[in-house]
Amino acid sequence: MQQALQVCAYLVGVPLELMVIAALLRGEYRRYPFIFLYAVVDLLITILEIQPAITYSSATQAAKKQFAMMYWFNERIMQVLVFLLVISLVYRATRHMRPRRTLLTGTICGTVLVAAVSLWAHYDPNLPGLRYMTPWTRDLNFYAAILDLGLWVLLISSRQKDYKLLLVTGGLGIQFTGGAIGQALRDMSPVIVTAASDFLMIANLARIYIWWQAFRGQPKPLPSGNASPK
Repeated sequence: MQQALQVCAYLVGVPLELMVIAALLRGEYRRYPFIFLYAVVDLLITILEIQPAITYSSATQAAKKQFAMMYWFNERIMQVLVFLLVISLVYRATRHMRPRRTLLTGTICGTVLVAAVSLWAHYDPNLPGLRYMTPWTRDLNFYAAILDLGLWVLLISSRQKDYKLLLVTGGLGIQFTGGAIGQALRDMSPVIVTAASDFLMIANLARIYIWWQAFRGQPKPLPSGNASPK
C-alpha cells in the first residue's frame, strides 16, 4: 500500500514540478531566480530518490543505509536553498522599507543562529542512521514557517498586493508547517513513521500545485532596462 502511494505521489509530483519549471521559463525565472533554482534542484533530487525510495522495503540493510545517507545529504541542500529563497523573498517584499538592510541582516543572522543552536542541541554521532537530523530539520521547518508567516504579514499589509508572491509564500507555509509536523511525528515514535512520511509528501505536493497555479498565467513584463526589479 505504501509503495503504491509513493508511486502515485511521484506520478503526480514530477509532472507538476516540470510544469512549474516550464511556467517559470516563460520569463518569471528572471524575476524569481531563487524560486527557479529551488524548483530545478527539487526536481533533480526527486528523480534521484525515486528508485531507492520505491524499492526501500525490499532493499538490503546496506542499501537502506546508503539511501538514508543520500536522503539527509539532499535534505541539507534543500534546507540551504529554502532559506536562501525565503531571505530573497523577504528582501523583495521589503523593497519600500527604510530599515531594509537591517531587517535582512537580522534575518540572515537569526537563521544561522537557529540552525547552529538546533544542530548543537540535537547532534549525536552515535545515533544510527543520522537520526539527529529528524529533530534538526523539524526545528528548521518550524523557524522557516515563522519567517514565512512574517513575510505573509508584510505582503498582506502592503498597499499594493502582490498576489503571486502571496501564493508562493502560502505554498511555502504549507510545506514548512507540514515539514515541522511530519518530522515531529517521525521523532515521536517509529510506529507512525509511515504516516509522517505521507504527511510530508502531501504538504510538498500542495506547495508544488500552488506554485504552478501562481506561475501558470501570463508573466508580467520586467521593467525596461533592468533584468530584475531593484
